[in-house]
Amino acid sequence: MEQIRIIFSNIGFNSIIDIGIVYYVLYHGYLLIRDMRAKQLLKGIVLLVALIPISDIFQLHMVNYILGHTFQVGIIALVVVFQPEIRKALEYIGRTSFSLSGMERNEQTSEQVIKEIVSAVSSLARQKIGALLIFEQKIGLNDIVESGTMLNANISSGLLINIFIPNTPLHDGAVIIKDYTIRAAGCFLPLTENNLLSKDIGTRHRAAIGMTEKSDAIAVIVSEETGYISYAIEGRLYRNIKIEELEYLLSNIYEDNEKPNIIDKWRNRNEDKKR
Repeated sequence: MEQIRIIFSNIGFNSIIDIGIVYYVLYHGYLLIRDMRAKQLLKGIVLLVALIPISDIFQLHMVNYILGHTFQVGIIALVVVFQPEIRKALEYIGRTSFSLSGMERNEQTSEQVIKEIVSAVSSLARQKIGALLIFEQKIGLNDIVESGTMLNANISSGLLINIFIPNTPLHDGAVIIKDYTIRAAGCFLPLTENNLLSKDIGTRHRAAIGMTEKSDAIAVIVSEETGYISYAIEGRLYRNIKIEELEYLLSNIYEDNEKPNIIDKWRNRNEDKKR
């Protein structure tokens, strides 16, 4: 207790400001990295950096030599690789207001959100109106969001239906949904490069597959030709599903704030169905 008292007695106003600045930079840096697909690459870099002292401790001379000399020239390579992210980070700093919390409260419950999405998808399917919903997971999709029109709106059936009404400005692109918010609409997605897909799979479905190949996002698609509802996970397309299966999928997405590994859970469920 005496040591704790001494530590706190030495904390002055300058120390509080110092801690506050470091907290602000680290917190907003985390928010920025979290919303970028490049964070997976950053994890790999952190792992390699951690291997340097470990290889030194265990006298792994060859590993230590390779890693040490790699990072001597790696700084330049990182600047080149992360050039878009560095530019976005500087823009983010420039337009970010000083706030200790970047979280926006949303009063919708998971049950309400699922009900709104199911209602919208069901209505679009009945009317044979094409739609593409992308549910962002752990890998950020900021680059995809920026290709469309920012909305940051609460999820509602009416809004989703209106977005995809034919001949409206946003109906051709994808809607990006993050938790309880429609982040953007009219977004452009990368098409899959899988040449083994059936020729009757259209551009909307190929875009859904391509997006789930390059991230852990989950895509829900409504076909404008047949009205069938489909979904894509991990580069795999599951076509003509029932509303009950859509509800099950959405319940897995929204069931836990800690974001369970939905892909693994869904893969295991499909394996059980095959047996």
